Amino acid sequence: LKRQNPSTPEHRRDLAADGGVLSMSHNDSRSFFSLSQLVLSAGRIKPSPALKHSKITYFEVEIVDVQSKKQICIVDKVPPASTLLDVKHKFHKACPQWYPSRVGLQLEHNGPFLKDSVSIQSLAVSSIVTLYFTDLGQQVGWTTFFLTEYTGPLLIYLLFYIRLSTIYDQVESRKSFRHPVVHLACFCHCLHYIRHLLETLFVHKFSEGHTPLKNMIKGCAFYWGFTSWIAYYINHPRYTPPSFGHKQVSYAALAFLMCEAGNHFINVALAHQTNSGNRTCFPSPTYNPFTWLFLLVSCPNYTYEAGSWISFTVMTQTLPVGIFAFLMVIQMSLWAQKKHKLYLKRFYPEVRRKAAMIPIIF
Repeated sequence: LKRQNPSTPEHRRDLAADGGVLSMSHNDSRSFFSLSQLVLSAGRIKPSPALKHSKITYFEVEIVDVQSKKQICIVDKVPPASTLLDVKHKFHKACPQWYPSRVGLQLEHNGPFLKDSVSIQSLAVSSIVTLYFTDLGQQVGWTTFFLTEYTGPLLIYLLFYIRLSTIYDQVESRKSFRHPVVHLACFCHCLHYIRHLLETLFVHKFSEGHTPLKNMIKGCAFYWGFTSWIAYYINHPRYTPPSFGHKQVSYAALAFLMCEAGNHFINVALAHQTNSGNRTCFPSPTYNPFTWLFLLVSCPNYTYEAGSWISFTVMTQTLPVGIFAFLMVIQMSLWAQKKHKLYLKRFYPEVRRKAAMIPIIF
């Protein structure tokens, strides 16, 4: 290397032009050897980490129809920190007929729908982001969905309980004696749906997004229809009490109340899951005996819900209730298995030996 005075301007210009080449003398050979060993031991030189798309000030989001593949609009000047929900709001301004909850966006043609919390910067590989649009139809919020679904059975059952003249014969209704199980069934049925309504308002934490209106219509038709069928038979003037009398009613009512209490405590535990660092921990049993079911199953709320309807069937000994309980057990077992698979991915060591809903069976 050419020896120069480090303080001269020519030397500084040479450093800048040659990428910062060091000048040295023979006395610095030991230092150069140490520096060489350090560079060789460090391995391949890696570039300093930089933010992805740090030079991009704004993105352009192209919205394409998923079926026709035609461009609908371009949302320009989208900051890198924006989320998909921000893009949906800007898209709604350009196309007012599609409000944000109705818009489904996909990164690929047959890919899953992206969540509203996803950032645009995480999706982009260039300054232009292409998203596929799907019209999800008219949507409703989850709170509205459950409040509508559970309020109907509560009011419908009470209409049958007071024995309206348009439903039952009034002369026969006055003469017939109401067995105590009829009043107890009304109390248990109302308690069940009042609990659901209160938990919807004060306990449950719903995920982001909405659900199609047609799902709410299907749910209301199922619950409201079965409630009408159940209430008609239990409150009928010719209703006959259970075969084993007071013991059957008492034990079944006690089991029903225990399942309702257990369901409530499980929902409270799920709503207040503990966090360990950045990871959410699976709820563990506490001093409350109703939470000990977490030791055996991963979805004890469905176990208690099935127990409530089976107990209500035994208490009233009515065929419509038995059919409803049978369908509910099947549906909740499917929900439990689906949720159990998600739990295995998130909390594998804690739930790997648990059943989904009922030990051994499900």
